[in-house]
Amino acid sequence: MDKKVILITGASSGIGRATAQKLAGNAYTVCAAARQVEKMDDLKALRVATFKMDITQKEEVNSVVEHITSTYGGIDILINNAGFGLYGAMEDIPLEEARYQFEVNIFGLANLTQHVLPNMREKKYGKIVNISSIGGKTYMPLGAWYHATKHALEGWSDCLRLEVTPFNIDVIIIEPGVIETNFGNVMIEQMERSAGGGPYAAITSAVIKSFRNHLESPNYGSDPSVVAHTIAHAISVRKPKTRYAIGKFAKPILFLRRYTSDRFFDRMMMRNI
Repeated sequence: MDKKVILITGASSGIGRATAQKLAGNAYTVCAAARQVEKMDDLKALRVATFKMDITQKEEVNSVVEHITSTYGGIDILINNAGFGLYGAMEDIPLEEARYQFEVNIFGLANLTQHVLPNMREKKYGKIVNISSIGGKTYMPLGAWYHATKHALEGWSDCLRLEVTPFNIDVIIIEPGVIETNFGNVMIEQMERSAGGGPYAAITSAVIKSFRNHLESPNYGSDPSVVAHTIAHAISVRKPKTRYAIGKFAKPILFLRRYTSDRFFDRMMMRNI
């Protein structure tokens, strides 16, 4: 059988990087894309093709997709991993920053997917893996804009799944819990910058303190390889699940959100900061 061609976005660190490393030795042709292509130099030793690509820049997206299509015949498996979290009180975050959060986490992802789908439809084969979060079904203070994008990604993915099923294309949602990446440190930096001495300074200080305590505790989260292993499984089976909740606290938190009231969940969130 011909090797399936995989494109992974946001592959310079964290889950994207771990996934590229996991899949590189598994009979796939792996292409990895990120804004900082120099951070993927060591992936080349694993025979991973690396590309500089900012998913908010349409020209870069077009160029990478066209290059992969002309070189390898198309993209069979798309792993939409690129994204970031914008944290701070909703009122304190400038709308231009909020719009950029959506540009990366939703519209850039959607643009790339639109470019990849025609070839998948023609082949009548494809798998689209969207890296969401348990934050796509839950919420916490100071995360309004980030959670909004992940809630949107969940609904977007469900609709897309219905539309592309007739073409033998699977849409798979990955919902990581607490994963040991640089995500937490970036969150803290953003919250410190956005709050200043304004009306949300007290809650911001409390959330930052809580996050720092978690980050400093041993084994505060799961290794990104846990998520990479789940992705590898999901793309290898004939009938993957529509959703995989994986990583520390993922299943317990989603269970609580599903089977408790909004007010109870609100109290639980506030009690933990």
